[in-house]
Amino acid sequence: MSTATRSTGVAEQAERLWAAVTTGDEYAAGDVVIQALSDGTDPESVLLDVIAAVQRRVGQEWAANRLSVAQEHAATAINDRVIATFGHVLKRPEPHLGRVTVACVDGEWHAMPARLLSEVLRLRGFQVDYLGAQVPAPHLVAHLHRTGPDAVALSSSIATRLPTAHATITACQAAATPVIAGGAAFGPDGRYARLLGAEAWAPDARTAADRLAKPLPRPLAAHQPLDDLPHLADQEYTLVTRSSGRLVKAVLAGLEERIPAMRDYTDLQRQYTAEDLAHIVEYLATALYVGDEELFTGFLTWTAGILTARGVPAASLVPALELLEAELRDFPRATGLLRAARTHLVEPAAGTERTA
Repeated sequence: MSTATRSTGVAEQAERLWAAVTTGDEYAAGDVVIQALSDGTDPESVLLDVIAAVQRRVGQEWAANRLSVAQEHAATAINDRVIATFGHVLKRPEPHLGRVTVACVDGEWHAMPARLLSEVLRLRGFQVDYLGAQVPAPHLVAHLHRTGPDAVALSSSIATRLPTAHATITACQAAATPVIAGGAAFGPDGRYARLLGAEAWAPDARTAADRLAKPLPRPLAAHQPLDDLPHLADQEYTLVTRSSGRLVKAVLAGLEERIPAMRDYTDLQRQYTAEDLAHIVEYLATALYVGDEELFTGFLTWTAGILTARGVPAASLVPALELLEAELRDFPRATGLLRAARTHLVEPAAGTERTA
């Protein structure tokens, strides 16, 4: 079978799986995968070019407001169960490579990337301990001491889990186990994996499996987070994190002063607004932790796109950033991040008006 023919077949399989998961038809989804495997499609390709491709599309369609949260959750749950089909259809590979523990950072509930990696590693011949979502570091370390794996594959999709990821990486290294990091949280180029001291980073499951086929470097001597991130000595991250609840309340009150219509919000609307503000503060704190302006501006650009897709002007973020900046006027790194973010949001809009 030619490469073009295989690509066409995989694309058709992905379309059929998309139709099944978006209509909530778990049986049809299972049939697509079983048929693909029966037709001779490489199992790794079914995982990554069919199931993972559909899962990425689910996220994109949710962001564009073409799938509801419920539809997104249902599609993800179906894909997760479909992956279990592999254990019933394929002959179990005999492990002949090393042992790898695959886990999500504590607080990270997007487990699909880690699940897909686990299945790819098993297909390649690794012995895999898949621990799933939201694994607290003490439990992970206890598992490492009990099983002695060759490496930990640590997954995180949400950037706000980076401080926790840093502590987890350090804890694994203290247990003499090297870490390969992956997932969107670590940046598209792996910059945060390197910053936080992971021995390796991979942009996708195939690359991770290739990298794990060779031993990872042994961890260096135990060290502290300040050794990796000396800027944390100013304590801005710690102080912003500790005051997050107060900051959200202050900004919410300020917005009601600036935007009188907000005074008539229902309790549910106020709750959603407070949750959005809490996310902004959390991403600001994370940007302070890693010392990277792009993390915060990238989050706000993504948020602006989400709001626009739902009919909310992206400019509505600017007053919140101004109020937050006023609250944090004694924090030079935080106010610098907020000013840069406001400029980033306002300038594209101004450029659009001039073009029009």
